[in-house]
Amino acid sequence: MKLDIIGDIHGCYYEFVHLTKKLGYQWDKGFPMHNENRQLAFIGDLTDRGRESLKVIEIVYLLVIKLKQAYYVPGNHCNKLYRFFLGRNVQIAHGLETTVAEYQVLNEQSRKVIRQKFIELYEKAPLYNILDHDGLIIAHAGIRQADIGKVNRKVKTFVLYGDITGEKHPDGSPVRRDWAKHYHGSALIVYGHTPVKEVRKINNTFNIDTGAVFGGKLSALRYPELTIVDVPSTMPFVPEKFTTFD
Repeated sequence: MKLDIIGDIHGCYYEFVHLTKKLGYQWDKGFPMHNENRQLAFIGDLTDRGRESLKVIEIVYLLVIKLKQAYYVPGNHCNKLYRFFLGRNVQIAHGLETTVAEYQVLNEQSRKVIRQKFIELYEKAPLYNILDHDGLIIAHAGIRQADIGKVNRKVKTFVLYGDITGEKHPDGSPVRRDWAKHYHGSALIVYGHTPVKEVRKINNTFNIDTGAVFGGKLSALRYPELTIVDVPSTMPFVPEKFTTFD
């Protein structure tokens, strides 16, 4: 299995195209395909805050659902957009407002199409994906070793939001525990959700969310090589959005 696992895109379509080309994918047909039997994997948070969230949805839907040439697991922003498309009462803030703004300028038919595509993509996605004979796990915010193989409300909260304490930082963001510091499983876990300035490897985990939407980089982990490929962001740099660990 040869994968290129891409961190949180958050609507940064330009960076996504740039990164896939750097990884050797060809866009001749309007979507990325590799001539060496490599596939893309997405760890969630495709949308929100960036400039072109709907274009990211279109490409990921095509690759995952129609062509079956990529893998996708949802993130917390994906979950919120899904609930918005179902007509649930969600707060249109914390990035969702940018995706909703894109959606609202579409005509009625185009809205219907993109809504149906994303709902199908989300509903067919596993909460987390166990790949390569149990040797690799992709999960948006990670997963505890004891929870691998389980799917329940507690596990879903952890996978989508991380190891949250229930407390809030002054800016309103949740306080999260450093779960990866205590992970000692044999499966490699690749995740994102918590922006870091550089890909963080600790124990048998990689955090590959390098804050593309906050002016950092969009990063990919090549598997099984475990090498990093990244491209710089065109978004303004927001240093306070990046997490540092002891």
